Amino acid sequence: MVSKPYAISKQAVFEAYKRVRVNRGSAGIDGQSIEDFEKDLKGNLYKIWNRMSSGSYFPPPVKAVEIPKKAGGSRRLGIPTVGDRVAQMVAKMYLEPSIERIFHEDSYGYRPNKSAVDAIGKARQRCWKYDFVIEFDIKGLFDNIDHTLLMKAVEKHTNEAWILLYINRWLKTPFVTENGECVERASGTPQGGVISPLLANLFLHYAFDVWIIRHYPNAPFERYADDAIIHCDSEERAETLLRHLNKRLAECKLELHPQKTRIVYCKDKDRTGEYPTTEFDFLGYTFKKVFMKDRTGRLQFNFIPSVSKKSAKALREKVKQMEIHLMSGSKIEMIAERLNPVVRGWMNYFGKFNKSAMKFTLDCINRILVKWAMCKYKRFRGREHRAREWMREIAKREPNMFAHWTLMILP
Repeated sequence: MVSKPYAISKQAVFEAYKRVRVNRGSAGIDGQSIEDFEKDLKGNLYKIWNRMSSGSYFPPPVKAVEIPKKAGGSRRLGIPTVGDRVAQMVAKMYLEPSIERIFHEDSYGYRPNKSAVDAIGKARQRCWKYDFVIEFDIKGLFDNIDHTLLMKAVEKHTNEAWILLYINRWLKTPFVTENGECVERASGTPQGGVISPLLANLFLHYAFDVWIIRHYPNAPFERYADDAIIHCDSEERAETLLRHLNKRLAECKLELHPQKTRIVYCKDKDRTGEYPTTEFDFLGYTFKKVFMKDRTGRLQFNFIPSVSKKSAKALREKVKQMEIHLMSGSKIEMIAERLNPVVRGWMNYFGKFNKSAMKFTLDCINRILVKWAMCKYKRFRGREHRAREWMREIAKREPNMFAHWTLMILP
């Protein structure tokens, strides 16, 4: 039996497939879904192992899909084929353990045992200690990562020839747009690829994390991929740091997003200075001065995170698009079954800090449910107060029927 030049185990390929299967995802350029791939699972996994082990694996083109941004414009996602996602997962499984060890504790994005909620919690604590925050976003990170600089970073952490070979090939794999145009790539790593988040984190580890620790050890930060904030003890320090950060990222061929980068004053009961910007958004939350009770029960201003207007509006729009009021042929249990997964996930994330900020949006969902009842039952037509009373009685009997009722957000 002829040995393969690269030692990749068949078990690793199978494990990679299981992880890809859990993540699901759309079909790539070949139109093959997970279900289609599984029709000849053994044969497809063997092909991937055989080609990767022999050095003859060449990634197929990446399907480019334009996703609208909430703030306008669009973001290009790259969707690899199912087979290529498995191949990328194999490389990620081999590479990630050695890289994960060197990442900074305040890098939270796409990492095992790290979450956006962790980043929000740490940011909240530091905003109480530091008066100023630099809010920044790197413009088009996944599209603009320099391949040469990235490969230098990868080479610092692995000498596995096959990993270097295939990462190089993945970086150069072209996009195919919806109209069939083939777009060559000279920079970036596709947002949507399995290995892309790991590579982006590695790039920013050296471009930002290591740099700021070395030059500004007293300015802690929280970073979630390309979305980050830095804490400073004075406006002067923040302005100086921001100038140097601009220069540093330019050296790494990256650019700060001009509309999403600014210096913010963390105004509260003890910090009463007048500054033009006193709130910022981070990971779906808005950090700002809020009038609320402290631990002793006194009402006063605190600088805390609450669900942002954008995040609240996004849920209301999503529920509105479900057109619950048109489902008059459905029982209320069926409405709950459809609505709860959406609302529960939103509540689980935005209910970690300042739960009361969710009330308006959850009240809007109650109004949608009341409207459904008025459409379903003739006796409630034109009698909103009766429909609301009926819904309230159900909430008292079945407080767990709808996810938001568990917070006593009743009709």
